[in-house]
This record gives sequence, structure tokens and C-alpha cells, in this order.
Amino acid sequence: MVSPVTSASRPRQPSLAQLRAFVAVAEHLHFRDAAAAIGMSQPALSGAVAALEESLDVQLLERTTRKVLLSPAGERLAERARTVLEAVGELMEEAEAARAPFTGVLRLGVIPTVAPYLLPTVLRLTRERYPRLDLQVHEEQTGSLLDGLAHGRLDLLLLAVPLGVPQVIELPLFEEDFVLVMPKDHWLGGRGDVPREALRELDLLLLDEGHCMRDQALDICREAGRVDGAPVTTSAAGLSTLVQLVAGGLGVTLLPRTALRVETARNDQLTTGYFADPAPSRRVALAMRSGAARQREFEVFAEALREAMRSLPVRVADAA
Repeated sequence: MVSPVTSASRPRQPSLAQLRAFVAVAEHLHFRDAAAAIGMSQPALSGAVAALEESLDVQLLERTTRKVLLSPAGERLAERARTVLEAVGELMEEAEAARAPFTGVLRLGVIPTVAPYLLPTVLRLTRERYPRLDLQVHEEQTGSLLDGLAHGRLDLLLLAVPLGVPQVIELPLFEEDFVLVMPKDHWLGGRGDVPREALRELDLLLLDEGHCMRDQALDICREAGRVDGAPVTTSAAGLSTLVQLVAGGLGVTLLPRTALRVETARNDQLTTGYFADPAPSRRVALAMRSGAARQREFEVFAEALREAMRSLPVRVADAA
């Protein structure tokens, strides 16, 4: 006959704090870095992980004097712990959304080639129409933003699309053309009918690896027939630096229309050229997780942004 399991023989239920501490160690494999990542002291974090091991009666980590490793059981349980924490986060998000729309925290991720030019419109709209919304802005490259969205660090993204990422819904905002920016005396300056084929041989300056606009510019060049080996210089982490390099005579670059006035107004050594129709362009949208608790709220926010952006040099998208 099997003896009944008593409460004394069952593992104690872990706390959320213990799970957060363990997941942080599993991600960083370093107690100091893990403690800093979740804002906990190193002794408290170490104690929380030890208490979790005692509660579960399972060794989760292999500790040496030089490094921390996950035990085989720790590797399996780390995934479970992440799932639990994500579920708790979704529960809290659901509760917050249920209380009232456009209140509480909204963590908005924005790419660097959009943030300086669209945030004034976004912030003005939020301040005037949604004064109880605590908008928190994070400027990062596309890959980092998508990772933050997938893991619940961010709620909504403002970036160039298409993304082609499963479980991410895009809410189109607008399409905008690219403009050729050149040194003041460039032979293409001032033209309103620049052919795309001109990109085949120009000394083109691009953003660093990781910026989606770099990839877009290279795609435009390939479509124009630019051959491998044509001069391409990668020298800038942001559009402001890129434009100053152009003004210094190092080459030409492409700017989206929304960035043109801000980035070229400060330097009289620049000229612009507009491409003949159809001009190369990019699309910008909001992106959210599929099934997000605040999906309807984000859809309303997207529609409000479309209206607010009608004064910009863009082609506003139709409501989805």
C-alpha cells in the first residue's frame, strides 16, 4: 500500500522573487551581473536561489570559484521558471488593461532613424489626448526591440516594416520617400527627377551594421543595379553623423523625408535631390505581440497617430 504524501514531504512552493533570481542567474551565469540586472543585492540574490533549491529539493546550479553553470535539472527548470514569470506578467498586464484604457505604463520601443523625427508628434498626442498614460520610450535597434517585445520588456514598437516575425502584428502608420543628400556642389543637387540608376556608382555612406535603414538602402541600390564592389562606406552610428560626413565631401547618403528638415537645416554645405517616381520608400508602423491584452487600445492609438501625422511629409496608411 502506498503511503499518502504528507505536507512535510512535499516541496514548498517557490516565491516569484526566488524564480526571478534564478532566471536572472540562468541568463547571466554570473551572480553579480544577475543581481544588477534585477536590482537586487548579490547576497539577497544568492540567498533566494539557495532557498529555491531547498524548496524544490533540486540542485539548480553548479558553483565553482570561477564560474556558475546550470545543472541538467537547472536547464530544464529555467525554461519553466521563465514561462511562469511571463504568465504572471501577462496577468498583471491584463488586470491593468481591464481597469482603464490609456492609463498606467506603456513601454514604447523606437528605432534611432525614427525616434528624433516622430517622437515630437507621438509625445504631443500622448500629452494632449492621453494624459494619464505613462509613456516610457526606449530607443534601440530593430533586433533589440523585437527581443524586448517577445520577452515582455516592451509593449509596443514604432519602427520600419515589414518585419516578417511570427506572433507580431503590424499596425501600418505611413509610407515615406527617401531623398538623396549630397555635398553642396554635387552635379545631382537640386534635381527633382534623380533616376535610381544614379546610385550605381555614387560613393554611398551608410549607417553601421544592425540598423534596418542600412539594409533598406542596400536593397534600394541593388534594385537600381548597383554591382558588388561599388564603393560603400560604413562610418556612422546615426543619421546626424552621416549627414555631417556628406557635408565634408566624403560621399552621399539617403535620408527618409521625415528626417530631412532636421538633419539638413544645420549645414549650408548640403544639397538634396528627389528621385523620379516611383521614389524608393520605407513603411513605418506600430508593432505589438499577437494576442496582447491591450490590443484594442493599441489599435486606437495607431489610428490617432495616423491622424496626427497627416501634417508630416508622408503618405498616411488607411486604417487596418
